[in-house]
Amino acid sequence: MDIFETVRTLTQTPGPSGFERSVSKAAAELLRPLTDEVEIDPMGSVIGVRRCGLPNAKRILLDAHLDEVGMIVTGYDGAFLRFDQLGGIDPRVLVNREVLVLTQPPISGIIAAKQPEDPDKAAPMSDLRIDTGLPEGDVNRLIPIGTPVSYVQPQFSMGVGILAGKSMDDRACFALLLRALELMDPQKLDADVYVLGSVGEETDSRGAITAVHRIAPDYAVAVDVTFGKSPDCSGDDCFPLGENAIVGVGPNIANWMFRRMKEKAAQRQIPIQVEVMAGSSGTNGWDIQIQRSGIATAILSIPLRYMHTPVEVIHEKDLELSARLLAAFVEHIGKEGQ
Repeated sequence: MDIFETVRTLTQTPGPSGFERSVSKAAAELLRPLTDEVEIDPMGSVIGVRRCGLPNAKRILLDAHLDEVGMIVTGYDGAFLRFDQLGGIDPRVLVNREVLVLTQPPISGIIAAKQPEDPDKAAPMSDLRIDTGLPEGDVNRLIPIGTPVSYVQPQFSMGVGILAGKSMDDRACFALLLRALELMDPQKLDADVYVLGSVGEETDSRGAITAVHRIAPDYAVAVDVTFGKSPDCSGDDCFPLGENAIVGVGPNIANWMFRRMKEKAAQRQIPIQVEVMAGSSGTNGWDIQIQRSGIATAILSIPLRYMHTPVEVIHEKDLELSARLLAAFVEHIGKEGQ
């Protein structure tokens, strides 16, 4: 598979948190050729399973969320729309941005800001409005309160192997899961592999929580983005692009799974970097771990620049390295897992 082409297919489909149906359908079609069964569950999450064929096999869940940060219409200001965020958005990235109001059919808009009282301070989200260019009567008639709103941003390349655009968090990681399925040796699978494209991670992780109760996995790996090194993120908690798979360690991660990740990386000569997660990982792994009677959980990440903006940046090599590591981790997990 061309992993960047898969990323493009997923990221150009609107799907803010709570309104993921279109992207779930697209993800299901991409997953179908690689699994034995695919369904969209009642929450809207996509679940695919590749069965190993062994009786009473263990189950391993691989999760990447499909929702993106977005906005929701909350009211009107004359011909303009008030809105709030779905997920965490810095209002500084919104002013003068093109957006798509997800009516049927969608309506294009521009985010405008009131004149700030202090020109040295960014306008809060409460002072931002969406301008659709429509007269007041049409705005009220065509755009109901509660309508979701998505970023508009064509993808573009930045140098060799680097792609920028919206909703890389976390659809690039769903593409990574598809690539890992391609790389798994069927002869080395001794557990049923469940792939989850979960909904709602940016707001409350409801898709992952409910899917875990449906699947009842023995093990889980949450695959998500972490902070890439950039002018706005240059500390020890930020990671270079294009160099390593990022493996989490901390209370959200089963110690034996962390050790296994490191061992498999060493065996396959896959470079890794360790991300210390001293508290919540900020991923679905935090909630997956404590469902049912407890799920042994690991976290695998790729670095991403400019998180939750319309121009998130990823590197193709990080996707490939992480997919290779994940495939190696899954093989023989039934025999070697604790």
